[in-house]
Amino acid sequence: MTKQKSQLNLSQYFLPLGLFALFWTLALVLWRATTNSFYLFNFGYIGSAVAIGIGLYISLPARKRPLGRRVAQFLVGTYMLIFLGLFARENMQLEGFFFYLRAGMFYGAVIHYLVAKIFGVFIFNRGWCGWSCWTAMILDLLPFKRHRQAPLVAPFWGLRYAHFGLSLGVVALLWWGAGYRVQEQSVTELIWLLGGNAFYYAVGIALAFLLKDNRAFCKYVCPIPTLQKIPARFALLKIAGDINKCSDCGACLKMCPMDIDIMSYIKKGQRVLSTECILCIECVNVCAKDALSVSFAFDPLSAAKRGI
Repeated sequence: MTKQKSQLNLSQYFLPLGLFALFWTLALVLWRATTNSFYLFNFGYIGSAVAIGIGLYISLPARKRPLGRRVAQFLVGTYMLIFLGLFARENMQLEGFFFYLRAGMFYGAVIHYLVAKIFGVFIFNRGWCGWSCWTAMILDLLPFKRHRQAPLVAPFWGLRYAHFGLSLGVVALLWWGAGYRVQEQSVTELIWLLGGNAFYYAVGIALAFLLKDNRAFCKYVCPIPTLQKIPARFALLKIAGDINKCSDCGACLKMCPMDIDIMSYIKKGQRVLSTECILCIECVNVCAKDALSVSFAFDPLSAAKRGI
């Protein structure tokens, strides 16, 4: 009995150990291929930080489990913002990604967007938004844990796409219209980073208090989900439910920061297919019947049949 219990406990750590091994393997391969120690430190650090956060989430009592996600958010988010942004003076904003990409500069910002916010989403879903975002790490500290207002009407959901288009338009205007060229580790890139983040924090905090919703900025204004929508539809990691355990209490919906009707997916025998899911696992944590879990599966055909 003791041996069986030990094996069960060890199996719970498959995800953090797997992520730790994956990131360190990537770090070692890139380091050996390029002899650039940045890859070793960057991917090794991020993999370790996320593994620590998930490990804490698994190990802590139910009420304290969100602390694990907070730890991961601050470990990764502050590294991106302070080390890569302030010290290395890389423009980690969306516009910076466009500038570096156009200039053919394969710097930390480009690697970050390609791995965490585009191609990595095919595996980890929008886990970046739930576990590592430096904007959300501040917004999640605000007091509106259970937002009471219904989601905004359809036109407001278009703000994120307008924001994305505006960012792309500004980059195009500066590059081809004003002849601006991105400068490596320059004061200009630092000012852009600081100004962009100040804008994000100001709008995010204002919306949170206006709508009584910590994640209002993420749902209505943040342009990053426009990059994530397609890969998130086919992500391997998703929330799954057991209809036989579900008591239809609605706790998962009340605690979901992205307003996803999780129970509707459970009743249909589906994983949570919504591309708004940030894999924060709040729904899993509050489910008193253990009806929800994180599922790793490759099911593009079934997803296509469901019309996603």
